[in-house]
Amino acid sequence: MEYFKNIGKIKYEGKQSDNPFAFKFYNPDEVVAGKTMREQLKFAMSYWHTMCAEGSDMFGVGTMSKNYGATNEMDIAKNKAHAAFELMDKLDIDYYCFHDRDIAPEGASLAESNARLDEITAILKGLMKQSGKKLLWGTANCFGNKRYMHGAGTAPNADVFAFAAAQIKKAVEITTELGGDGYVFWGGREGYETLLNTNMALEQDNMARLMRMTVDYARSIGFTGDFYIEPKPKEPTKHQYDFDTATVLAFLRKYDLNKDFKMNIEANHATLAMHTFQHELRVARDNGVFGSIDANQGDMCLGWDTDQFPTNVYDTALCMYEVLKAGGFTKGGLNFDAKTRRGSNTSEDIFLAYIAGMDAFALGLRIADKMITDGRIDKFVAERYASYQSGIGKKIVDGTATMTELEAYALNMGDVTTNISGKQEYLESVLNSIMF
Repeated sequence: MEYFKNIGKIKYEGKQSDNPFAFKFYNPDEVVAGKTMREQLKFAMSYWHTMCAEGSDMFGVGTMSKNYGATNEMDIAKNKAHAAFELMDKLDIDYYCFHDRDIAPEGASLAESNARLDEITAILKGLMKQSGKKLLWGTANCFGNKRYMHGAGTAPNADVFAFAAAQIKKAVEITTELGGDGYVFWGGREGYETLLNTNMALEQDNMARLMRMTVDYARSIGFTGDFYIEPKPKEPTKHQYDFDTATVLAFLRKYDLNKDFKMNIEANHATLAMHTFQHELRVARDNGVFGSIDANQGDMCLGWDTDQFPTNVYDTALCMYEVLKAGGFTKGGLNFDAKTRRGSNTSEDIFLAYIAGMDAFALGLRIADKMITDGRIDKFVAERYASYQSGIGKKIVDGTATMTELEAYALNMGDVTTNISGKQEYLESVLNSIMF
């Protein structure tokens, strides 16, 4: 059965094309920075937004149907799997990502939920073998059911913790069975609304215990992918423990988990933390924990996670600059954790949104490569810090300078008169000249 009958395969036609159902900039076979665009970008479809989300929000019901011609919830799940692979084929996307409850509806018991997952996993496995599509990463939805109203790994009720652990165990098993390259922890409700009722130390200790158990179990069954934490500061809780990359790093180092986890950075989550997307990527890159990306954007006029498809080319260019500087993706990729607007409620809108996002990142990749080969920005930064390459600066970097030595140096120097301009406006104009 064909689910998107009025849409053919999306091809690259170039920037002069006026065909809305064609790529203008994403040419999967074009080589940029030594690899094809397909290899550099590693696009993935998000199962939850694309195949499941029906346009509902806190103020209104859904505006589109995602039943795929079925009425029984398991039949819907089966049809959804086939529709997902049709969509990926038509968009020429190689990867997908899912939560356990995206691919199979939760049953009346954990045993029934697991049996349903097994049934759909077998279908996905067959579709992957037939199409060559791959699983970028899997995860467990430990935030949607009311049992997780106070958290999962951070729940004050040990029974909830145990249920979450069992659910994650199954999600890791199916991720491993499907050959997933990663497994993600996103603390959807791992945080607090008020400290008046919260033992924050115990909650974070328990979250670390759950992560350690997950890593150990996953490795014991042959999972070879990366583990990710996805930082987000708030929403749905007032304060989430995975606030931003720097906060997560402190958590990982405290619990000796830093060798096991990398970051899955989302653009809109960076915005909510009052950071730029590039900032979060730079912190991850500088600390050796860059892993994967959830590609979207937020609305700067709205204070919540709007999960819009990314079309801001400045953001995609600076993102891909960090990705290239990090050496490119290894097991991670660009997952479109994005949904069409509530009023964009047709199948055509979903394809148009993916085309827009994929083209924006293709442009960003081209621009990032030009930024690096142009060299002016990197050269300026190197020259700005050149004083640390010799003399007293080199001794500071080498760790051989003492406070007494630095005092003597400063007393002999007198006042500091050699600071040079940071030239922010010039560098921004350089970026514009490279882009346009």
